[in-house]
Amino acid sequence: MDLYNIFPTISTSFIVISAILVAIGWRLAIKRNLESHKKVMLWAAIAATAFFIVYVSRTIFVGNTEWGGPDNLKPYYFVFLIFHITLATVAAVFGITTLTLGYKAKYAKHRKWGRVTSVIWFITAITGVAVYILLYVMYPGGHTKPVLDAIFG
Repeated sequence: MDLYNIFPTISTSFIVISAILVAIGWRLAIKRNLESHKKVMLWAAIAATAFFIVYVSRTIFVGNTEWGGPDNLKPYYFVFLIFHITLATVAAVFGITTLTLGYKAKYAKHRKWGRVTSVIWFITAITGVAVYILLYVMYPGGHTKPVLDAIFG
């Protein structure tokens, strides 16, 4: 694996770790092991934040990967990618809201938001892994310019 592929692999790993921790945290909440739930969900949030930091850093300094698959699949990939990005954005906002409600001890709202947030995050994680597989395993794409190069030339 070269330097170009290591960052997407790391960031995707953080998505998967975060989703697994959310699943564990949800199970702990159901079992009413709330102290462990709180700790695991904090680690899930840390993993999601680590994903975001790696992803944004890569986008700024290395660039994003172009679609490398067949042209006839490109429109479907872009629709799928837009779906994933939209879901990830919603999941981030919902996640911050859910965490805030939990830490402010607004547990009834936290439970309601948490159920929805968890499901959205699971779908986001699955679609994120699918994007990774499409771009780096099935159809390795080309490189693009880092954002800084594109801006400052």
